[in-house]
Amino acid sequence: MQTVGFRLSPAKTALTGEDRVNLLIVEDQTALAELWRKHLERQGAIVTVAASEDSAVSYLQEQKFSVVILDLDLAKGSALAIADFASFRLPEVQVICVTSSSFFSDGSIFNLCSNACALIQADTPPNDIAAMAEHFGSRAS
Repeated sequence: MQTVGFRLSPAKTALTGEDRVNLLIVEDQTALAELWRKHLERQGAIVTVAASEDSAVSYLQEQKFSVVILDLDLAKGSALAIADFASFRLPEVQVICVTSSSFFSDGSIFNLCSNACALIQADTPPNDIAAMAEHFGSRAS
C-alpha cells in the first residue's frame, strides 16, 4: 500500500512504516464527515470521526492527534468544550474550526479557542481542507 501526502506526524503505519498525520473530525452531519474522511484517507491521513462531544472527548483521551477538524455548530454538546479539552490534553494540537454560519466571522474564535488555527466554511472543498490539515499538521508535530 502506497500513501500519498501526509507524512508528518509520529504515527507510523504498520504496512509501510511511513509517518502519517493523525486527524480527528468532529462533525455530526454524517454525510459531510464521511466526505471529509474519505478524501483525507485517500491523501494518506489516519482519520477518526466523532459525531458528538462525548465521543470526541473519549477519542482525545485515548489517542494523540495532530489536527482536529471541529464543527462549531454541533447539535449535541459544545464545540468550544472539545477545543478546550483538546488544548489541555494535547497542547500542540491544531484545531481547524468549521462553521455554516457567519457568527465567528469577526475572528473572535481565535480569542475563545487558544489552539484554533483556521476558521472555514462547512462547504470548503475537501482538497482545501486536506491542504490545511497537512500544513497545520506539520506545525503540530
